[in-house]
Amino acid sequence: MDAFVTRRPQKRKTSDDFAVESHEESTDIKLAILASLHPDIEQEMLLDILLAHDGDVQATSNTLKSPSTPRSVKKTANNRIAGQTSLRAFAIDPSSGEPSPKKPKILSKKGQTLHLYDPQDISEHTPCTIIHNFLPAHEANELLSELLEESKTFQKASFKLFDNIVSSPHTSGFYVGSQKELQEQKDDYHYNGGRISDVRTLTPKLEAVRGRVQETVNSAIEEHIRTHHGGQKPRHQPSEPWCANAAFVNCYNGPQESVGWHTDQLTYLGPRPTIASLSLGVTREFRLRRISSFLPSSTSDNPDPNLQGQVSLPLPHNSLLIMHSTTQEEWKHSVSPSPTLTPHPVSGNIRINITYRHYRSAFHPKYTPKCHCGVPGVLRVVTNDTKQANGERERKENRGRYFYMCHAGNVPDPTKKKCGWFLWGDFDQDGNPRGLNMANQSKPG
Repeated sequence: MDAFVTRRPQKRKTSDDFAVESHEESTDIKLAILASLHPDIEQEMLLDILLAHDGDVQATSNTLKSPSTPRSVKKTANNRIAGQTSLRAFAIDPSSGEPSPKKPKILSKKGQTLHLYDPQDISEHTPCTIIHNFLPAHEANELLSELLEESKTFQKASFKLFDNIVSSPHTSGFYVGSQKELQEQKDDYHYNGGRISDVRTLTPKLEAVRGRVQETVNSAIEEHIRTHHGGQKPRHQPSEPWCANAAFVNCYNGPQESVGWHTDQLTYLGPRPTIASLSLGVTREFRLRRISSFLPSSTSDNPDPNLQGQVSLPLPHNSLLIMHSTTQEEWKHSVSPSPTLTPHPVSGNIRINITYRHYRSAFHPKYTPKCHCGVPGVLRVVTNDTKQANGERERKENRGRYFYMCHAGNVPDPTKKKCGWFLWGDFDQDGNPRGLNMANQSKPG
């Protein structure tokens, strides 16, 4: 106690002292310091700007003090962010006070979630394009109202998981363009190893929107190839125009309805598919994370830890998210449960999500090989980056290859068991089947 009473008073630290000394501190401590220095700015915004400055608290604080800081970082009257401008607006060169011309770094950190809002940031850091306010406001609300009524008859999908029959954590409906396609879907197509019974033709408003989605997606594909792939489409990506000839409509009723980490099946889409997702109703969080074996540094034994975080994209009402050709094969995505929601004036706590897909004629069910069980195989791509018995060289050579495998293990029937059937796929530059490698067909396990 005497030591405490008689110790010499220490110099009080200024805000700049805290900023300098915090450079090596944890993110939580950095955020606490920034919150004390800038109490009028939301914590999520502070985190975004901090990440844009590579964790440098001093640079972040200087940016927030700058007169050129966008007004949209300030709180609105109802204590919510009015809208985030691009992260590039915060990458200010301290010497000139102007935005830095440097190419932004990948910002997702291992074990952390990076929240992105601006369309250009989303384009730069994910394999997606987002278009806000895609439809005229009245048309978006009319489509939402139509699908809310439809969703009252949606069902949860059933499938087998670790020998247990489970149901999806949200409901959905499946729509095609004509009665002929409807009958084919019921008779020929298989999902989770079985046929689907509830197939519907596109509602009038879904049909009215389809053409605009199709035109927008084809334009976005061309732009993405130009800006992200040097004008050369990725190998196996289709050259044919994208056609919105099928749509899954998902209903998330309340904050706890969600969908876990997954990639969409390739069996009828083929390699490198593009999927367009139109969100209506309450805003929900869409998350992406890159599959580790497709990280740029995955050829080494030490993948770059800065590339293993997840990215969160809030998808508001009337936003169109285009998942480009690398999304389903190199990334996983999810819709996570939400602790709170801000109700939408039309749908309340319900989100309706329309995923338009291009079912390619070259992948019609009549071309799908069947396994020994008699169930059509499922098309997948090799993403596993763990060492196999055949060695490191073969492991790397097979990454990115396509194969068919038995899908009986997913049939929601306890009597159905997965066998060891396996078949390599062979596709040309446009992802069209070139034949199947029968020499590599495996025997039943």
